[in-house]
Amino acid sequence: MATITVLDQNTINKIAAGEVIERPASVVKELLENAIDAQATAVTVEIRDGGISMIRVTDNGSGIPRDQISLAFLRHATSKIRSVEDLFTISSLGFRGEALASIAAVSQVELITKTSDSLTGFRYQIEGGTEKGLEEVGAPEGTTFIARNLFYNTPVRKKFLKSPMTEGGYVADLVEKIALSHPELSVRFIQNNQNKLYTSGNHNLRDLVYTVYGREVTANLLPVEGEEGEICIGGFVGKPLIGRGNRNYENYFINGRYIKSNIISRAIEEAYKPYLMQHKYPFTLLHFTIAQDFLDVNVHPTKMELRFKDNDQVYRAVYHAVKEALAEKELIPRVTLQEEKEEKTSKERQEHVRIPHPEPFEQRRKALLSEAPPAQPQPSLVKESAVPYGMEKRSPAQSPAEPPKPSEPSEPPKPLKPSEPLKQQPPVQMDLFEEKFLDPAARARHRLIGQVFGTYWMVEYDGQLIIIDQHAAHEKILYEKTMNQLKNREYDTQMISPPIILTLSANEALLLERYMEQFTRLGFEIEGFGGREFAVRGVPSNLLSIAKKELLMEMLDELAQEGISGEPDMVCQRVASMSCKAAVKGNHDLSPAEADALIDQLLKLENPYHCPHGRPVMISMTKYELEKKFKRIV
Repeated sequence: MATITVLDQNTINKIAAGEVIERPASVVKELLENAIDAQATAVTVEIRDGGISMIRVTDNGSGIPRDQISLAFLRHATSKIRSVEDLFTISSLGFRGEALASIAAVSQVELITKTSDSLTGFRYQIEGGTEKGLEEVGAPEGTTFIARNLFYNTPVRKKFLKSPMTEGGYVADLVEKIALSHPELSVRFIQNNQNKLYTSGNHNLRDLVYTVYGREVTANLLPVEGEEGEICIGGFVGKPLIGRGNRNYENYFINGRYIKSNIISRAIEEAYKPYLMQHKYPFTLLHFTIAQDFLDVNVHPTKMELRFKDNDQVYRAVYHAVKEALAEKELIPRVTLQEEKEEKTSKERQEHVRIPHPEPFEQRRKALLSEAPPAQPQPSLVKESAVPYGMEKRSPAQSPAEPPKPSEPSEPPKPLKPSEPLKQQPPVQMDLFEEKFLDPAARARHRLIGQVFGTYWMVEYDGQLIIIDQHAAHEKILYEKTMNQLKNREYDTQMISPPIILTLSANEALLLERYMEQFTRLGFEIEGFGGREFAVRGVPSNLLSIAKKELLMEMLDELAQEGISGEPDMVCQRVASMSCKAAVKGNHDLSPAEADALIDQLLKLENPYHCPHGRPVMISMTKYELEKKFKRIV
């Protein structure tokens, strides 16, 4: 048997660093969270070579007193908690006391810091966990943390890093997430001496979305507000037309902490299921305020995961908040006959929006060097808006300067002063529909034009050409009709002979038994047929014409992919999805009277704009676009 020995402190530190510091983005995350915990109102992140050769994070927070500087780099040394009980009420982003020790163990660190009650600052150097020096220097209030040559003393780990461009992308994504989680914080990001991001810190979440994601996303936001028990939710979700092919646009923050949660993601995607096509994911920016005793944040070294006291309550709160934001909104996609100019890239936008002055802490640093009084920051140029749930407004000691930003189309033009010369004001983007196309009051103004390709019906309405997909429309009508019948128990069982025999795997048989009560309540009669075979002897009467073995197996497959077990609505939704198979198909001629009846039935639906599979039921085109295409408008 091998001899058991106690590891030396240097090895212990490097092992601990491996749990916390995976790549340059991990360093930036820990340092940004420390800056926020230090009540900073402005922070600058600068990297070179993707953060591998240099990371610099400068903030205007409270700083570190001289007698605590070396303590801050010891493992499990922290100002955030005092006892194990504090872990259950922790409100700061960092608390483990491992961040600085882990960073210092695998890089060459230089720290410059000053507190408000100190006349001078201090410069501290530590490399590979070994102290190199502490000296007094002139410095502005706050902290500058520089980490050079990451993993210089652990070459094996350095070898597993990606290219500088890829690592820089991870850092950029992380900085954007931190900026979105704290609208009150002014964040500047510099990569290889180029400005990549600058946020104003004016508490306006919509401004942040514009800065990070651009005009298209900002123009398609829907506000979210929800509350259930100890959970408050605020922020925005995107209209279905800005769906993406991955989950990168699903952003949610709990008490200012960026996290990942399968429960929250599942609730969001379930609420969007009637609006998005399969394998498409929505844009969300949700801020949660949750009581600390409802959470356990001490479950992962990187603090990217947490545990909830009641998963079902979280799921319900998210699902209903997102669903209510999407419900009863006019969600008809507008199409153009001419491709619009692509939105400027984030880099182009940042180069266009030049920063007029350095941040306050940079001004003070330069003033100290030149022995000149610091310049006053310019006043904010963007009107402050209401703070969403979870974004409590602090009163900063200094307000960071804010870069000028192009006027957003949703903001009304400011009135001119009498002394100002008259200038043409920028156009204001109006909502596409002042009144919903499917409102009963608007129905009298519909003019049915006709059918094209045996599939699409064209309707003229208030300067719009509305094109309706008859198959998608009929699918949606059947789906909601079936859902209402099942929920209100307005169904009966139709016996079938011979019965449908299902041969199931062990997992499928367990799944059927788990949901058997729900199937029975909905009108199915299913019984064992020996071994792993089951006989379906009765089905809901509205499914009689489409009840097939393949459809029933497909429904079981879909249920197997769901994560919330025992949810009665899931079986209803899958049964209703089966009813869509009876919808009128494309390339099928309908009479004008039948098309009119189809539109009348759409008026009564909760969500008439998307079929159960997420495809649009209708699209719109403006008279302006047609006239532009025919050169009536140049």
